[in-house]
Amino acid sequence: MSEIPVTEEQPAEKAQDQKAAGGKKSKGMVSMASDVATKIKEALDQALSERANVLMIRVNDETLKHLDMLVEADICKSRSESAAFLITEGIKANASLFEQISVVTEQIAALRAQLREMVHMNTATENSPQS
Repeated sequence: MSEIPVTEEQPAEKAQDQKAAGGKKSKGMVSMASDVATKIKEALDQALSERANVLMIRVNDETLKHLDMLVEADICKSRSESAAFLITEGIKANASLFEQISVVTEQIAALRAQLREMVHMNTATENSPQS
């Protein structure tokens, strides 16, 4: 009788399964990174659109470090773009707070208008000829 060599296919199959799983993880990570990059690009495009206003600001070392990170990663072209991007994202992240601030600011403006009107009326009556 001749002996038939036995090959161990299971370890090879396991290796292929692991490789396939690793490939799926890699593809998943690449897809996730691509999604993140797309979202950052969209947010950056929105933040940089219509940037017609110039603003000079001073920042601390930690903030500057974060601005420079975005520039070094080629996410932003300059510190200015980086600052515009972070400001826009900060406003979006705190949208409900800014809505509340807007309501209170409108109330303050209305009260100031009332005060001006009261002063104007008071001044007008004091300056009018008395009978």
